[in-house]
Amino acid sequence: MKPRASLNNRIVAALFPILLGLSALPAVSAGLDDLFSQLQTATPLESNRIERQIWREWSKSGSASMDLLLQRGRDALDEGDTAAAIEHLTALIDHAPDFAEGWNARATAYFQAGLYGPSVADIQHVLALNPRHFGAMVGFARILEDTDRPERALVLYRAALAIHPNLDGVKDAIDRLETKAAGQEM
Repeated sequence: MKPRASLNNRIVAALFPILLGLSALPAVSAGLDDLFSQLQTATPLESNRIERQIWREWSKSGSASMDLLLQRGRDALDEGDTAAAIEHLTALIDHAPDFAEGWNARATAYFQAGLYGPSVADIQHVLALNPRHFGAMVGFARILEDTDRPERALVLYRAALAIHPNLDGVKDAIDRLETKAAGQEM
């Protein structure tokens, strides 16, 4: 079954830019390569630790003031104040448009506010800046699932799982959508 998984990963990688409307994905950053390599063979417990390290790295903008805006946006989200979160995160993006995590956090705020269109637009920025952002992929997949596009959601869930094989809830989402698709074929 290993060769089939490898083939599926190549298919997902080839389809992913097309699904997002991108002509090609940019080169990935070398700083996190080791952590992403470790994810491929990690146990679920090890994966949780590695994932937290990746998120910490993704959350570093290189500027204390930008990191503060990110934290304020996340705090507002935690408090359920999506409007304030969107304001903080928009300010962050205005000042640091190449900081993928700013876009991702705002995509999350838009999602929580029920604004799927702006969320998807921000997710596209995230993935253009950071093609290995498994969190953005899962967020996009959830939106696709919510908007009754299960085939596209499956592509994104599989892409996220190819990057992070122990990503919480993704195997269940894939199983759920595959089971649903199999039931529709009968």
